[in-house]
Amino acid sequence: MVSAALFVTTPLIRRRFLRHINKNSTICSINFSSIHPPLPPLLFNEEFKFKFKHKQYHHHALSSSPSLLQQQQKLLQACSRARYLDDDSTKILHTLSITMDWSGSEHLDQPILISINNSLISAYASLGELSTSRKVFDRMSERNVVSYNSMIAAFSRPQHQEENELGGGGGGGGEAWQIFTQMMVLGFKPTQFTFGSLLSSSSSLNLAQGFQLHSLILKTGLLYVDAFSGTALLGLFGRLGKLDEALSLFDEMPTRNLVTWNSIISSFGRHGFVEESLVLFRELLRSEEVDHPSESSFVGVLSGFGFERGGLQDLKSVGEQIHVLVKKSGLEFYPSVANSVLNMYAKCSMGTCFAEQMFEEMLLFWDVVSWNIIIGTFARSDRPGKAFDLFLIMLQYGFLPTQTTFANVISSCSSLQNLNYGEVIHAKTVKNGFKSDVFVGSALVDFYAKCDNLEAAHLVFAELHIKNDISWNALISGYSIKGSRISIYLLQEMLRSGYQPNEFLFSAILKSALIQEMQQLHCLILRMGYQNNEYVFSSLIASYAMNGLISDALTFATALTPPLSPVSSNIIAGIYNRIGQYQETQKLLFQVEEHDIISWNILIAACARNGDYREVFELFKSMQMAQILPDNYTVMSLLSITSKLCNLALGSSIHGLIIKMDFKCCDIFVCNVLLDMYAKCGSLESSVKVFNEMTERKNLISWTSLVSALGLHGYAFEALERFREMELTGLKPDRVAFIAVLSACRHGGLVEEGMELFRRMKVSYGIEPDMDHYVCVVDLLARYGHLREAERLISSMPFRPNALIWRTFLEGCKRCNNVVEEQAVGQGRMF
Repeated sequence: MVSAALFVTTPLIRRRFLRHINKNSTICSINFSSIHPPLPPLLFNEEFKFKFKHKQYHHHALSSSPSLLQQQQKLLQACSRARYLDDDSTKILHTLSITMDWSGSEHLDQPILISINNSLISAYASLGELSTSRKVFDRMSERNVVSYNSMIAAFSRPQHQEENELGGGGGGGGEAWQIFTQMMVLGFKPTQFTFGSLLSSSSSLNLAQGFQLHSLILKTGLLYVDAFSGTALLGLFGRLGKLDEALSLFDEMPTRNLVTWNSIISSFGRHGFVEESLVLFRELLRSEEVDHPSESSFVGVLSGFGFERGGLQDLKSVGEQIHVLVKKSGLEFYPSVANSVLNMYAKCSMGTCFAEQMFEEMLLFWDVVSWNIIIGTFARSDRPGKAFDLFLIMLQYGFLPTQTTFANVISSCSSLQNLNYGEVIHAKTVKNGFKSDVFVGSALVDFYAKCDNLEAAHLVFAELHIKNDISWNALISGYSIKGSRISIYLLQEMLRSGYQPNEFLFSAILKSALIQEMQQLHCLILRMGYQNNEYVFSSLIASYAMNGLISDALTFATALTPPLSPVSSNIIAGIYNRIGQYQETQKLLFQVEEHDIISWNILIAACARNGDYREVFELFKSMQMAQILPDNYTVMSLLSITSKLCNLALGSSIHGLIIKMDFKCCDIFVCNVLLDMYAKCGSLESSVKVFNEMTERKNLISWTSLVSALGLHGYAFEALERFREMELTGLKPDRVAFIAVLSACRHGGLVEEGMELFRRMKVSYGIEPDMDHYVCVVDLLARYGHLREAERLISSMPFRPNALIWRTFLEGCKRCNNVVEEQAVGQGRMF
């Protein structure tokens, strides 16, 4: 009886087949209404179509007519030679082979049957039905080497390996290796196709198995027959990162073709050894073994661009030379080559202009890879908003985003810290079926964590069916940055789930760890072997210092073996600066050959703390000569010193530098310091202008600085108006904001307004007045003649008045010529 599941054909084939089958046979009982919907037309080869069209099939004669049996054998033999069989063709061929019931026939032609089954194995594998391929293979009474090669090739397909990895299986390569082992036990001699298929299943082949295959290839002599087996083994070594073994094999091979050259070039390129891949590429151009490089040659050599490893200083100029060679070779219109050139410009050029220009030139060859490269380029640049815009344009052109697209554009939203943009992208990931994708999900977790929405980050994390180290690290780092104790519990859960924290996670979580937790983390670091990782150990030293264990931090610091890395030097110098050891800070950082921006900032801060302001600006000049661009910390330090010196010209010069740098180092914190600097240097107009030009959302410090500036210059009513405007924006004033507005009332003589604010401070905002607030209010009352009210206020203070309070009251008495009160205070009331 024919299995209905295997008889899936088009209506035309069904009618043609059923027309010549005995109505009494069992095959007529098949319910074709339940069979799959019609498939596309068959893609038979010409011989198959001719024979199938002109043969008459009589079911009752299939096992009794020798002549018809011979005709069937010829037909099926033609089928077995077809290079490609689609779904319909494969299942018709399988149906006929079962229907003819050859296994018990005395006219059995075993080689044809084996050939047909081999074709069926390959055909089902190409259709993705590996379980059916396996069933056909297992039912074969006899097999040949092609049978085993077909099965090994089937289970070595990348699609099958990916499905097994996502499903938690061992991967297709493992099954391919088992079939290969069975083949060797039964005495079949492997061919070059055996090794070629098996070596392509690198997802589960390890280095030891690679060496075994190398020995077998040498033993069978296939290495000296052609380049096929050696090239396949070379590719395995390259994918496993064993570049020394790959290069030795390459030199050992007597016969090499273009694929061999491409394999060794791309092996070095993919692992970042761009200089070595360029040397091999030059050898390829000079080699007599090949005529000219192919598109794979250029893709391979360009794959290494963008890695930091290597001795070449100007990769962009080398890349431009390769681009010229691509054009001379006429390969610039191949999408893979064009995308590789685009990626080279994106990774190696200063800024994004070259990549953007190349992308525009590729207008006719855009594909999703091109879009992913250009979106990723802008997402990593200082223009992440452009990445979001390009993503929207990509959708307008009809390209479907991939997981890489979403990961890149989510990264740009993280840089922008724009919650609205990110939520739009999140909705599109759900719509496109990436809701549970671990790579997209990890990017979303990192985005929400950086936007201070840990609840949403945790929700996305919980919805991931499969989690990885990246998703765990993103979530825990988000909680660590906020100083939440949840990060410690999540780390414990991560360890219980079998995932290992990396050095970046240790660095993040150590910043929020308390003493006991820090000591436990120290033990975990030692147990996991990270004690020799300077990045982790430097973070551990910083954590000891932040928890007040300065002596322990310095003890661990001295245990580090010189020369210290810039990260370690900066952390230790920061500790010295914190405890006021300026000489030690300077001595340590001057030992570093190349200073980064953090080193310069520590030196400048140390000099400022020591009061050596002239040295600060000398260091800043040296920093500029070293072509190190200042960041926001540098500018804030310089502006703070300028405020102390009340040097308006110097402050204006620093402001000019900020403008010249296109505001790259001007965030809201720098703007606040800049506003305060102008106010303290006497330029209220400039201070108000800075406030009005602030593009980012103004925070409480911004408003407080403006109120303080207006009050300091006698504009009490304007200061009070700005304070009320601040309240309307939803910002709640703190103790510093009330000191600023009370001082403004004091300078402007606004007694009633000041007393109302003093009352509201406690009633409306729950802020208990401290000594500074009482000083402002006592001065406000005493200065404008309200001495009795001032005296009653002093008597009602919840703590004992200090000398400053009484001195303020005395100054008010002198202004009012109130000798009685002045004498009373002088006779001991203040004590």
